[in-house]
Amino acid sequence: MILLIRRKHISVLMILLLATVTVLSVAAEKPAAAVFAHDAAGSGETVILDAGHGGSDGGAVAADGTAESGINLAIVLRLREMFHFMGYRTVLTRSGNASLADPDSGTLRGEKVSDTKNRVELINCVQNGVLLSIHQNMLPGYPSVHGAQVFYGKIAGSAERAQMMQQTLNTAVNPNNEKVAKPIGGDIYIMAHSEHPALLVECGFLSNPEETRQLQTNDYQMKLAAAICCGYLQYQ
Repeated sequence: MILLIRRKHISVLMILLLATVTVLSVAAEKPAAAVFAHDAAGSGETVILDAGHGGSDGGAVAADGTAESGINLAIVLRLREMFHFMGYRTVLTRSGNASLADPDSGTLRGEKVSDTKNRVELINCVQNGVLLSIHQNMLPGYPSVHGAQVFYGKIAGSAERAQMMQQTLNTAVNPNNEKVAKPIGGDIYIMAHSEHPALLVECGFLSNPEETRQLQTNDYQMKLAAAICCGYLQYQ
Protein backbone atom coordinates (compact mmCIF):
# COMPACT_ATOMS: atom_id res chain seq x y z
CA MET A 1 0.00 0.00 0.00
CA ILE A 2 2.83 2.39 0.87
CA LEU A 3 4.48 1.65 -2.49
CA LEU A 4 1.23 2.35 -4.33
CA ILE A 5 0.75 5.64 -2.52
CA ARG A 6 4.29 6.70 -3.28
CA ARG A 7 3.90 5.83 -6.94
CA LYS A 8 0.70 7.82 -7.11
CA HIS A 9 2.37 10.85 -5.53
CA ILE A 10 5.35 10.53 -7.86
CA SER A 11 2.98 10.36 -10.83
CA VAL A 12 1.23 13.56 -9.82
CA LEU A 13 4.53 15.38 -9.28
CA MET A 14 5.89 14.24 -12.64
CA ILE A 15 2.71 15.31 -14.41
CA LEU A 16 2.94 18.76 -12.85
CA LEU A 17 6.64 19.03 -13.69
CA LEU A 18 6.21 18.02 -17.31
CA ALA A 19 3.26 20.36 -17.78
CA THR A 20 5.25 23.23 -16.26
CA VAL A 21 8.22 22.51 -18.51
CA THR A 22 6.03 22.67 -21.58
CA VAL A 23 4.43 25.94 -20.47
CA LEU A 24 7.84 27.51 -19.92
CA SER A 25 9.20 26.33 -23.24
CA VAL A 26 6.16 27.63 -25.12
CA ALA A 27 6.42 30.97 -23.32
CA ALA A 28 10.08 31.16 -24.33
CA GLU A 29 9.17 30.07 -27.89
CA LYS A 30 11.83 27.35 -27.68
CA PRO A 31 11.57 23.55 -27.57
CA ALA A 32 11.85 22.11 -24.07
CA ALA A 33 15.03 20.26 -25.01
CA ALA A 34 16.66 23.54 -26.02
CA VAL A 35 15.52 25.38 -22.90
CA PHE A 36 17.14 22.77 -20.64
CA ALA A 37 20.02 21.88 -22.99
CA HIS A 38 19.12 18.22 -22.56
CA ASP A 39 20.75 15.49 -24.62
CA ALA A 40 17.93 13.50 -26.21
CA ALA A 41 19.62 10.12 -25.79
CA GLY A 42 17.25 8.63 -23.22
CA SER A 43 17.27 4.90 -22.52
CA GLY A 44 18.09 3.97 -26.10
CA GLU A 45 14.42 3.67 -27.02
CA THR A 46 12.81 5.80 -29.68
CA VAL A 47 9.25 6.89 -28.98
CA ILE A 48 7.17 6.73 -32.16
CA LEU A 49 4.37 9.28 -31.86
CA ASP A 50 1.46 8.62 -34.19
CA ALA A 51 -1.23 11.30 -34.49
CA GLY A 52 -4.16 9.27 -35.75
CA HIS A 53 -5.83 10.17 -39.07
CA GLY A 54 -4.96 13.36 -40.96
CA GLY A 55 -5.44 14.89 -44.39
CA SER A 56 -8.86 14.14 -45.84
CA ASP A 57 -9.43 11.60 -43.05
CA GLY A 58 -10.51 13.65 -40.05
CA GLY A 59 -11.36 10.60 -37.95
CA ALA A 60 -14.24 10.92 -35.50
CA VAL A 61 -16.19 14.18 -35.72
CA ALA A 62 -18.05 15.77 -32.79
CA ALA A 63 -21.52 17.27 -33.02
CA ASP A 64 -19.98 20.74 -33.23
CA GLY A 65 -17.86 19.71 -36.22
CA THR A 66 -14.60 19.22 -34.31
CA ALA A 67 -12.47 16.63 -36.08
CA GLU A 68 -10.36 14.14 -34.17
CA SER A 69 -7.26 14.53 -36.35
CA GLY A 70 -6.45 18.07 -35.19
CA ILE A 71 -6.71 17.20 -31.50
CA ASN A 72 -4.54 14.12 -32.02
CA LEU A 73 -1.80 16.20 -33.62
CA ALA A 74 -1.92 18.89 -30.92
CA ILE A 75 -1.38 16.28 -28.20
CA VAL A 76 1.41 14.57 -30.16
CA LEU A 77 3.29 17.86 -30.58
CA ARG A 78 3.13 18.41 -26.83
CA LEU A 79 4.30 14.86 -26.23
CA ARG A 80 7.29 15.44 -28.48
CA GLU A 81 8.40 18.38 -26.34
CA MET A 82 8.01 16.42 -23.13
CA PHE A 83 9.87 13.34 -24.36
CA HIS A 84 12.70 15.50 -25.68
CA PHE A 85 12.97 17.16 -22.31
CA MET A 86 13.21 13.73 -20.66
CA GLY A 87 15.99 12.73 -23.06
CA TYR A 88 14.14 10.48 -25.50
CA ARG A 89 14.39 10.41 -29.26
CA THR A 90 11.07 10.70 -31.05
CA VAL A 91 9.79 9.94 -34.53
CA LEU A 92 6.46 11.41 -35.66
CA THR A 93 4.36 9.72 -38.31
CA ARG A 94 3.04 13.18 -39.15
CA SER A 95 3.82 16.68 -37.89
CA GLY A 96 1.16 18.51 -39.92
CA ASN A 97 -2.31 17.87 -41.27
CA ALA A 98 -1.19 15.93 -44.37
CA SER A 99 -1.65 12.17 -44.43
CA LEU A 100 0.98 9.65 -45.53
CA ALA A 101 -1.10 8.40 -48.45
CA ASP A 102 0.53 7.96 -51.86
CA PRO A 103 -0.46 10.73 -54.33
CA ASP A 104 -2.14 8.25 -56.68
CA SER A 105 -4.31 6.65 -53.98
CA GLY A 106 -7.49 7.80 -55.71
CA THR A 107 -10.57 7.38 -53.53
CA LEU A 108 -10.88 8.30 -49.85
CA ARG A 109 -10.86 4.60 -49.06
CA GLY A 110 -7.70 4.19 -51.10
CA GLU A 111 -6.08 7.11 -49.29
CA LYS A 112 -6.87 5.58 -45.89
CA VAL A 113 -5.42 2.20 -46.88
CA SER A 114 -2.29 3.79 -48.37
CA ASP A 115 -1.82 6.07 -45.36
CA THR A 116 -2.11 3.18 -42.91
CA LYS A 117 0.32 0.95 -44.80
CA ASN A 118 2.87 3.77 -45.13
CA ARG A 119 2.61 4.49 -41.40
CA VAL A 120 3.34 0.87 -40.58
CA GLU A 121 6.34 0.88 -42.90
CA LEU A 122 7.68 4.02 -41.23
CA ILE A 123 7.03 2.62 -37.75
CA ASN A 124 8.76 -0.68 -38.41
CA CYS A 125 11.83 1.03 -39.88
CA VAL A 126 12.59 2.56 -36.47
CA GLN A 127 15.07 0.61 -34.36
CA ASN A 128 14.23 -0.14 -30.74
CA GLY A 129 10.97 1.77 -30.97
CA VAL A 130 7.82 1.98 -28.87
CA LEU A 131 4.62 3.10 -30.61
CA LEU A 132 2.20 5.56 -29.00
CA SER A 133 -0.80 6.15 -31.24
CA ILE A 134 -3.03 9.03 -30.16
CA HIS A 135 -6.76 9.02 -30.92
CA GLN A 136 -10.15 10.25 -29.71
CA ASN A 137 -13.12 7.99 -29.03
CA MET A 138 -16.74 8.22 -30.15
CA LEU A 139 -19.83 6.52 -28.74
CA PRO A 140 -22.97 7.99 -30.37
CA GLY A 141 -26.07 7.77 -28.21
CA TYR A 142 -24.09 7.83 -24.95
CA PRO A 143 -23.11 11.47 -24.40
CA SER A 144 -22.26 10.98 -20.71
CA VAL A 145 -19.47 8.44 -21.34
CA HIS A 146 -16.05 10.06 -20.94
CA GLY A 147 -12.44 9.50 -19.98
CA ALA A 148 -9.10 8.34 -21.37
CA GLN A 149 -8.35 4.67 -21.99
CA VAL A 150 -5.28 2.77 -23.19
CA PHE A 151 -5.33 -0.20 -25.56
CA TYR A 152 -2.31 -2.36 -26.31
CA GLY A 153 -0.92 -4.59 -29.04
CA LYS A 154 0.38 -8.15 -29.00
CA ILE A 155 4.14 -7.51 -28.80
CA ALA A 156 5.79 -8.33 -25.46
CA GLY A 157 5.93 -5.37 -23.10
CA SER A 158 2.82 -3.69 -24.52
CA ALA A 159 0.42 -4.83 -21.78
CA GLU A 160 2.68 -3.83 -18.90
CA ARG A 161 3.33 -0.40 -20.40
CA ALA A 162 -0.38 0.11 -21.02
CA GLN A 163 -1.28 -0.75 -17.42
CA MET A 164 1.25 1.77 -16.09
CA MET A 165 -0.01 4.45 -18.45
CA GLN A 166 -3.65 3.76 -17.59
CA GLN A 167 -2.91 4.18 -13.88
CA THR A 168 -1.34 7.56 -14.56
CA LEU A 169 -4.23 8.69 -16.77
CA ASN A 170 -6.71 7.57 -14.11
CA THR A 171 -4.89 9.74 -11.57
CA ALA A 172 -4.63 12.76 -13.86
CA VAL A 173 -7.83 12.90 -15.91
CA ASN A 174 -10.16 10.08 -14.82
CA PRO A 175 -11.12 10.96 -11.22
CA ASN A 176 -13.95 8.70 -10.03
CA ASN A 177 -14.00 7.23 -13.54
CA GLU A 178 -11.14 4.75 -13.51
CA LYS A 179 -10.67 2.69 -16.64
CA VAL A 180 -8.71 -0.49 -17.34
CA ALA A 181 -6.13 -0.98 -20.10
CA LYS A 182 -7.36 -3.52 -22.64
CA PRO A 183 -5.94 -5.53 -25.55
CA ILE A 184 -6.91 -4.09 -28.91
CA GLY A 185 -8.72 -5.97 -31.63
CA GLY A 186 -6.84 -7.34 -34.61
CA ASP A 187 -8.80 -5.10 -36.99
CA ILE A 188 -6.70 -2.03 -36.11
CA TYR A 189 -4.07 -2.37 -38.84
CA ILE A 190 -1.30 -0.24 -37.34
CA MET A 191 -1.49 -1.97 -33.98
CA ALA A 192 -1.75 -5.43 -35.51
CA HIS A 193 1.27 -4.93 -37.77
CA SER A 194 3.59 -2.97 -35.48
CA GLU A 195 6.78 -4.89 -34.76
CA HIS A 196 7.32 -2.80 -31.62
CA PRO A 197 5.48 -2.62 -28.30
CA ALA A 198 2.39 -0.60 -29.19
CA LEU A 199 -0.11 1.46 -27.22
CA LEU A 200 -3.16 3.28 -28.55
CA VAL A 201 -4.53 6.01 -26.29
CA GLU A 202 -8.13 7.10 -26.71
CA CYS A 203 -7.81 10.46 -24.94
CA GLY A 204 -11.50 11.21 -24.63
CA PHE A 205 -14.95 10.99 -26.20
CA LEU A 206 -16.00 13.41 -28.92
CA SER A 207 -19.55 12.16 -28.34
CA ASN A 208 -19.42 13.92 -24.95
CA PRO A 209 -19.94 17.69 -25.48
CA GLU A 210 -18.14 18.75 -22.29
CA GLU A 211 -15.16 16.49 -22.93
CA THR A 212 -15.02 17.72 -26.54
CA ARG A 213 -14.71 21.26 -25.22
CA GLN A 214 -11.96 20.23 -22.80
CA LEU A 215 -10.01 18.34 -25.46
CA GLN A 216 -9.68 21.53 -27.50
CA THR A 217 -8.09 23.54 -24.68
CA ASN A 218 -4.34 23.96 -24.30
CA ASP A 219 -4.42 23.16 -20.58
CA TYR A 220 -6.21 19.84 -20.99
CA GLN A 221 -4.09 18.77 -23.94
CA MET A 222 -1.00 19.50 -21.84
CA LYS A 223 -2.41 17.55 -18.90
CA LEU A 224 -3.11 14.55 -21.13
CA ALA A 225 0.33 14.70 -22.72
CA ALA A 226 2.02 14.94 -19.32
CA ALA A 227 0.04 11.95 -18.01
CA ILE A 228 0.89 9.85 -21.08
CA CYS A 229 4.57 10.75 -20.86
CA CYS A 230 4.62 10.07 -17.12
CA GLY A 231 2.95 6.70 -17.65
CA TYR A 232 5.59 5.80 -20.21
CA LEU A 233 8.38 6.76 -17.82
CA GLN A 234 6.89 4.68 -15.00
CA TYR A 235 7.70 1.54 -16.98
CA GLN A 236 11.38 2.43 -17.41
